[in-house]
Amino acid sequence: MELRKKRVLVVGLARTGVATALFCARHNAIVSATETRNESELGDAPAKLREAGVAMEFGGHTEKMILGQDLIIPSPGVPADDPFLKLARSKGITVWSEIELAYRFLEGKLIGITGSNGKTTTTTLVHHLLKAGAKDAYLAGNVGTPLIGEVEKMNAGSVAVAELSSFQLELIAKFRPNIGALLNLTPDHLDRHKTMEAYAAAKARIFENQTELDAAILNADDAASAKYAPKKPQVFWFSRLERVPQGACLNGDAIVIVHHGEEDRVMNAAEIPLAGAHNLENVLAAVLMARLAGVDTATIAKAVKSFPGVEHRLEFVADIAGVKYYNDSKATNVDATLKALDAFPGRVLIVLGGKDKGSDYTVLQKPLREKAILALLIGAAAEKIQEQIAGSVAIERAGTLQRAVEEASLAARAGDIVLLAPACASFDQFQNYEERGRVFKELVRGLEKRK
Repeated sequence: MELRKKRVLVVGLARTGVATALFCARHNAIVSATETRNESELGDAPAKLREAGVAMEFGGHTEKMILGQDLIIPSPGVPADDPFLKLARSKGITVWSEIELAYRFLEGKLIGITGSNGKTTTTTLVHHLLKAGAKDAYLAGNVGTPLIGEVEKMNAGSVAVAELSSFQLELIAKFRPNIGALLNLTPDHLDRHKTMEAYAAAKARIFENQTELDAAILNADDAASAKYAPKKPQVFWFSRLERVPQGACLNGDAIVIVHHGEEDRVMNAAEIPLAGAHNLENVLAAVLMARLAGVDTATIAKAVKSFPGVEHRLEFVADIAGVKYYNDSKATNVDATLKALDAFPGRVLIVLGGKDKGSDYTVLQKPLREKAILALLIGAAAEKIQEQIAGSVAIERAGTLQRAVEEASLAARAGDIVLLAPACASFDQFQNYEERGRVFKELVRGLEKRK
């Protein structure tokens, strides 16, 4: 694709927007950017963008910025139905997500991974397995560096492993992963997508442009996502509950790859270092993708055993006087919190709350009754959560994460688990789930020093 002299507008100057604007500037586009926040809130990004020749407006999006543009790239945080973007489309201007632009410049292979839960762990593990198999692999997307920030490093022998959100996928055109995975579907981001059907349809677009040469990976145990199996690409399944015709599953205690009726043993499931049944699913999916990408089973098995896990995903923080603290700040929806609770036998003190995403918290009642002894509620969603889980567990309205950690430390006894698994977005009190997780860890380490 030729960007030279093209007029490109980037909407939103978070991490992805900044990376996109700088990429386009390096490719000699005439780049503008618009941001609802004030310049003072954006750190050193505006200075870098000015140096690259990017024209900017702050404090809101104005119609004049649209006029004459050839291409508009909104950041993932900007809804596809934003009036600003609707106006652009009405004027015949192309609107793409950043991953679509990145795809136009990408050399080598692309593995794309989406789903409601497990994306970060699975994406990071696939990258870990490819590196172990001596592949020139790049980790990108929602997991860290935007895909647009990695494509210039790649060549024909490279592989990009990208975590993809529904926000990114709803604005693609030709984006086509060689291996595309839809891990599962549970209600999430309904505040933005409005209906489960619209959310699922956005996720399923990962398969839209695949051909017979490509592979589509789906979860045979998840009926909600299994029905989106595409027609064109080769379909592979993963399952922890049943044998699959083609893909990855369990044979007794062993993880096996099934292909053309033959089974290739990889490792024992008991050797997986990650806790929880959901992580067995993540490993099955990752093992399958790595094998399809050409990594041999012996290398895969060894690399899975050495995988350290992902920060903010059931991350062990400390053992203080027999009380274990776990950071699962990445549990930004109810289903992720259910999976986190399932990973522990009981006596859990759980921190819940943040920015509500239109979620139904009543489904937490049964596992809280069975597993938890105290729910500490924080953030804007606290009142709604309290109403919907009332009667299932003792509740403390802590308000802030700091107070929640203090209250949990006073209430917990040896053998208990203190778990941050909020079931909510972080944006009411934190910049993102990473900051929320880091603050939790700092608070726990502060407790550790005082003990």
